[in-house]
Amino acid sequence: MDKFSFLGDMLSVDGDADAAVEARIRIGWNKFRQLIPLLTNKDVSLIMRGRLYSSCVRSSMHGSETWNIRKENVVALQRAEMRMVKWMCGVKLKDRFPSKELRERLGIDDIALVSQQNRLRWYGHVLRKEDDDCVTKCIVYEVEGPRPRGRPKRNWRQVVKEDCQARKLNTEDAMDHSKWKTLIKDVR
Repeated sequence: MDKFSFLGDMLSVDGDADAAVEARIRIGWNKFRQLIPLLTNKDVSLIMRGRLYSSCVRSSMHGSETWNIRKENVVALQRAEMRMVKWMCGVKLKDRFPSKELRERLGIDDIALVSQQNRLRWYGHVLRKEDDDCVTKCIVYEVEGPRPRGRPKRNWRQVVKEDCQARKLNTEDAMDHSKWKTLIKDVR
């Protein structure tokens, strides 16, 4: 078996998030279709539509903080989200509104930014755990045996390291929960 569903997420043998992202996008579209009467209602303010979208649709579409996510996966999530955002705002593709402006109208952040914040939030939890905790052990565990040929796949630790470098964060900051929370919410 190459891939299977576990607790609502699609897991694959090779550890890629491709199947999981596709499944989450499908789930997001199903939730969006269920809420179309509210999300496209002109009597409901755009801010309220954005809050409803964030709490119901995006939360089901977003997925896991532990995904080994690639740029293609982020682009697929952004593309699906922007189609939903344009539909909620009543904007057609030919109207050529910038994505940033539409997200501001709804009061939501880019899904890539939210995904990064959630990953960093989880990373902070893991760093604050005891050294003998099973989650901490899994993070530092190295698989023994011969490695397959070719370039090694990017793992979750590398993704989080890139997130920390992009935000200029270090692991010492994560030990103070309130400081870490404000640092990862701060968009630079």
